[in-house]
Amino acid sequence: MRLAFMGTPDFATYTLKALIEEGHEIAAVYTQPPARAGRGKQLRKSAVHQLADLHALPVLTPQSMKTEAAIQEFKDLNLEMAVVVAFGQILPVPVLDAPQYGCVNVHASLLPRWRGAAPIHRAIMAGDSETGVDIMVMEAGLDTGPILAEAKTTIGETETTADMHDRLAQMGADLIHETITAFAEGNITPQAQAEDGITYARKIEKSEAKIRWNQSAQQVDQLVRGLFPFPGAWFEVEGHRFKVLSGTVMPHRNNKQKPAGTFLDNALTIACGDGAYQIQKIQRAGKGPMHREEFLRGFPIEMGSQVDC
Repeated sequence: MRLAFMGTPDFATYTLKALIEEGHEIAAVYTQPPARAGRGKQLRKSAVHQLADLHALPVLTPQSMKTEAAIQEFKDLNLEMAVVVAFGQILPVPVLDAPQYGCVNVHASLLPRWRGAAPIHRAIMAGDSETGVDIMVMEAGLDTGPILAEAKTTIGETETTADMHDRLAQMGADLIHETITAFAEGNITPQAQAEDGITYARKIEKSEAKIRWNQSAQQVDQLVRGLFPFPGAWFEVEGHRFKVLSGTVMPHRNNKQKPAGTFLDNALTIACGDGAYQIQKIQRAGKGPMHREEFLRGFPIEMGSQVDC
């Protein structure tokens, strides 16, 4: 089919690559404009932009899809369909209605759970045991459209957002060609989303990344795994900030006599509101990641020390 692809981060590249390999005509690739990144603050193209350049695909980077010029340019492509994966902009109705078969979206959750910007992070942070990928027809509402296809997967007890990101991205790519082809041929009937069980995966705020040790050890672990690799869960001791990269829940540790946030030993085991959490991999601000033993040789934290509140 004659398609436009609209996406920005690495997650979206899996689907774009699949569409290219299946031989679809990519009339244009839409992505967010290059942004300044890194220590030198150099302009850097998005992951989707880089992949499009590699395949000599035309790339458009409008600041907004809501301007008359952007809408008309999109209409002039005479598309059969647009495929959208984490584009980063809300598409207006004239854009959604322009392609012959509309716009479809690859979304990393089992809708209607975790509509919105950060579904992978939120699923892990909430302790969900299952997630997946939905392909839906886009509507004006936020991730409210009817479902065309779905694939499910479990979330392992130690899996992080990084782990789930790659698996879900590939699952979406595996579904896309068969789904959009069957939909265009009239062989799929879109299924309305359930009216109950709706949750919203709002964007991760910086304030959420601070570990609240008065929560249970399981909740601390979910936060650490959900925020790995970015932005990372953190705490402070004596004015020094540390990012926790991984750890182990120790629910049977008796720490009732110790307040939450107390180091229970000399091996980075910290009392929680329920149970304890032992840090396995840690990163000090301005330093590289370290395993627990290596870190403690250079920055010992003694039993009884308390995290900064």
